[in-house]
Amino acid sequence: MATHTNTILNLMIDYNGNDVRRINHTLKVFAFAQSIGRDESCDDRAQTIIEYASILHDIGLRKAEEIYSSGILKYHEELAPEIAKELIGDLEIDNGIKERVYFLIGNHHSYKKIDGIDFQILVEADLIVNMYEDDYNLEAIASVRQKLFKTKTGKALIDTMYLKKETNNESRQL
Repeated sequence: MATHTNTILNLMIDYNGNDVRRINHTLKVFAFAQSIGRDESCDDRAQTIIEYASILHDIGLRKAEEIYSSGILKYHEELAPEIAKELIGDLEIDNGIKERVYFLIGNHHSYKKIDGIDFQILVEADLIVNMYEDDYNLEAIASVRQKLFKTKTGKALIDTMYLKKETNNESRQL
C-alpha cells in the first residue's frame, strides 16, 4: 500500500539538500520504523502511515532553525505539517492517511499524545536512533525503554543494541 514511499524519500532528500547528517538520521529512523511495523504485523494502512511519517518526522527542523535560530522540538513540530503538506499535498494519497501523517510529525516528541501503534512505532524508531546519535548513557537508555517502549520489537532492539552485555567494548564506539 505504501506506494509513494520512494517518492517521499526523494522529496525529503531534495528538501534537505546537502544536509547529509539530517538525511542519514531520517533514513535510519525510516529503516527502524519500517522494520518494527512489519515485525509487529501492522496492517497496510498503519504501515503506510509509519513509513510516510518516519520519512517526514523532522522535516520542520531546517525551517525552525532558519526562523527561530533553533531546532527546539516545539518549533520543528509546529512547522512540520505545513512543510509536509507542501511536499506531499499533490500526491494521490488518501486524505485520512495524510492527516494522520501530519498529526504524527507535528507531535512525535509529545509522548503523552501517543494514541496508536503508528505513533508508538514512530516514537520508538526515532528514540532508537537518537540514543546512538545523542550518546545516551546506559542508565538513560534503560529508563527510556521502561517508560516509553511498548512494542515487543522495539524493546528487543534496545536490549540487543544497547543493553546486552558486550564482549567487545569498542563496538558501541563505531
